[in-house]
Amino acid sequence: MTILRCKWQTLRCFATTFVLLTASPVFADEPVLGEFEERVIGYEAATGLADPISRLQAQLTAGKLRLRYDARRGYLPALLQALNLPVSSQGLVFSKSSSQAEWTSPHTPRAVYFGDDASVAWTPGAPVIDIASVDPVRGPLFYTLEQRPGKSPRFERQADCMRCHLGPRTLQVPGLVVRSFFTASNGAPLASVDDFVVGHQSPIRERWGGWYVSGTHSGQLHLGNTFSPDPERPDEINLLAGANVTDLRRRFDSAAYLSPHSDIVALLVLEHQVQMQNHLTVASYETRYALAERSPTAGPVPADLSPMSVWPERRIAIAGERLLEYLLLRNEAPLAGPVRGTSKFAREFTRAGPTAGGNRSLRQLDLHRRLFRYPCSYLIHSPAFDALPAEMKNYLWRRLEQILTGQDKSETYAGLTPAERQAVLEILRATKPEFAAWLRK
Repeated sequence: MTILRCKWQTLRCFATTFVLLTASPVFADEPVLGEFEERVIGYEAATGLADPISRLQAQLTAGKLRLRYDARRGYLPALLQALNLPVSSQGLVFSKSSSQAEWTSPHTPRAVYFGDDASVAWTPGAPVIDIASVDPVRGPLFYTLEQRPGKSPRFERQADCMRCHLGPRTLQVPGLVVRSFFTASNGAPLASVDDFVVGHQSPIRERWGGWYVSGTHSGQLHLGNTFSPDPERPDEINLLAGANVTDLRRRFDSAAYLSPHSDIVALLVLEHQVQMQNHLTVASYETRYALAERSPTAGPVPADLSPMSVWPERRIAIAGERLLEYLLLRNEAPLAGPVRGTSKFAREFTRAGPTAGGNRSLRQLDLHRRLFRYPCSYLIHSPAFDALPAEMKNYLWRRLEQILTGQDKSETYAGLTPAERQAVLEILRATKPEFAAWLRK
């Protein structure tokens, strides 16, 4: 028997615990951002939105598209198809740690599906579907869709769910969150895994508490598929019981779901993507704040800032460096051995991205030593990256050239081999026309 013992903190109040895509009605009357920040970003604006759900709602309103209502799963199948979210991306959360806690349990886990710029969460019997939809400028926006048949289903914007989606875990911007909990056999979260960090930084042994995980792995054990038998010592778990599970069908009624899988590879990619998107949102916000601070026509700025200050340039640089470190996977926790999923996710994910010579792509997976074959995030091809202000992108292009051509010899990037730098440089030159044009200049 293998027992995990790590730091943990008992939750003071169950109502304060949430997982990815929460839409809980808290702080409904308070602004999401400060006055200056809202004036610059327009997060709560109702117009000018460019996220996938806003575009989908416009099609529905114009009668150009209809969402078919399924008697068993409501709008879920039609919504995934409309948003082009693969069923193979399904991850299953059995901890009661979201706005759908009343309907979530080990027998009825909450299913999460994701693509590059949208995520959907569905639980059997829940009255709404939760959606996070990424606007290229504003970052993730949160919506719900009522599970009632009708001619004109309408997405309701949820700007009041910032208890979990705006704080340290989201880098202090509206963002996405994945959590890991020690969980009782009834689905109640007993304690958070304190050492778990959102993103690809956490080692496997700290991931997926409160989640089902299907797939094989070696070298490390994870927290998935396990329950804490003792509420007083929730971190004492037999991890072997949840290791290398390839069939989840005996654990819940998988026929109620679109897939019987909660693929380990999909979960690895999801965790990388969640924090990558948060870094993109930070880079967007910080640059726009900096530009507003130094603009004489931007209106009042915080008292400790001045349009003549050097802080705006530093603000862009700090956010840019944090983004680059995550983009180039400098803080990724290594895999200790081969990882293999149980669904089509790895194959479908790899096919989705643009390719360079030799059929190389940033979506190619390694799954032995690390998640990706090439050390650069595929979200460099996302609308959120493309929408970064020119000042931020110029900073990133200059630094990427320095790093990928070996001019940057700092400790941060010392782990990048010459071959890896060259491969990423060639892939970006072939698949990122804006970067290629910048290099030619």
